[in-house]
Amino acid sequence: MKDITIIGGGLAGLINAILLARSGLKVQLVEKKHYPFHKVCGEFISNEVIPFLEQHGLYPAVLQPVPIHTFMLTSVSGKSSCMPLDLGGFGISRYALDHFLYQKALEAGVECLLDTAVQDVHFAENHFTLTLPHQEQQKSKLVIGAYGKRSRLDKQMHRKFVKERSPYIGVKYHLYADFPADRIALHNFRGGYCGISRIEDGKYNMCYLGSRSDLRKYGSIEAMEKAVLYENPHLKKLFTQSEFLFEKPEVINEVSFAPKRPVEQHILMSGDTAGLITPLCGNGMAMAIHSAKLLSGLIIQHYQQAVLDRGALENAYTKAWTSLFAQRLWVGRNVQRLFGSAFVSELGVGLVSTVKPIARQIMRRTHGKPF
Repeated sequence: MKDITIIGGGLAGLINAILLARSGLKVQLVEKKHYPFHKVCGEFISNEVIPFLEQHGLYPAVLQPVPIHTFMLTSVSGKSSCMPLDLGGFGISRYALDHFLYQKALEAGVECLLDTAVQDVHFAENHFTLTLPHQEQQKSKLVIGAYGKRSRLDKQMHRKFVKERSPYIGVKYHLYADFPADRIALHNFRGGYCGISRIEDGKYNMCYLGSRSDLRKYGSIEAMEKAVLYENPHLKKLFTQSEFLFEKPEVINEVSFAPKRPVEQHILMSGDTAGLITPLCGNGMAMAIHSAKLLSGLIIQHYQQAVLDRGALENAYTKAWTSLFAQRLWVGRNVQRLFGSAFVSELGVGLVSTVKPIARQIMRRTHGKPF
């Protein structure tokens, strides 16, 4: 029987795995894909994570992350404004970063099952039974859910957010573009918004949230982009004057920002699986890393006791997670109302231009502090 099985090998899953394995626990990580692989993600990380990553030898300096210091906002019509990012951040692809952390996990002694999708998780008699492909079953004392924004497991657990249809799709490209290397931009269009920022090797990440209804209306990603995103002249320039590096975009359906619970049926949720913030300046990646630090620390603390008190661990994690992230997620959901509308996006650009103290306060409340 494993001490801990982690379902999902993104940022939260990998960092949980590394820290727990380094503490001497028997850790298994199950990932449905094979590293390296692309994920729909903004690929910008707030600098709040740097002290933690450096402390644990996990800062990917070898990959040459790109420092980013300024934020640009444009309205649907193309009006723009810029402001400094007080804390700043760095750009790096998930393709490179996740593979880097996967190598660290192997070095730490994590048992990694790749190309493996968990079919079912059942809790009974104070342990979990996981069903893998071909009806193989494995047992584990604890399970961490770190499988991202949406999974079949969410449906099997009847998680509340799954029952509520989301209006969003997420689309990501890598490209070579004419754009300042130290800037992250958020470009509004009708029904959504698109972020662009530099990553490693001179490439840029462009990732947007669009409308499922627009995709149905226009019939394809490309047709939707030309009809809707091109209305913003900044986006039209990016789409028509850049060199795109993917044969086709990475796409995810039903991106939901509805509240989630950090513990479901005794499974400890981490990263996006516990709660997804709206993609404003890269908080999702920073939050995933911070949530892994929080959860792994509590697990190690509770495992040091003579008997693992599951209820105490779950209560401690729920309380700590809520204290750290609940307000941040709430602010993110409300700030999102400033995006995707012609009229309101004009107000948002005006706010950044003329009322900078308020804009900075919003930025601070959607970001964490260095940890």
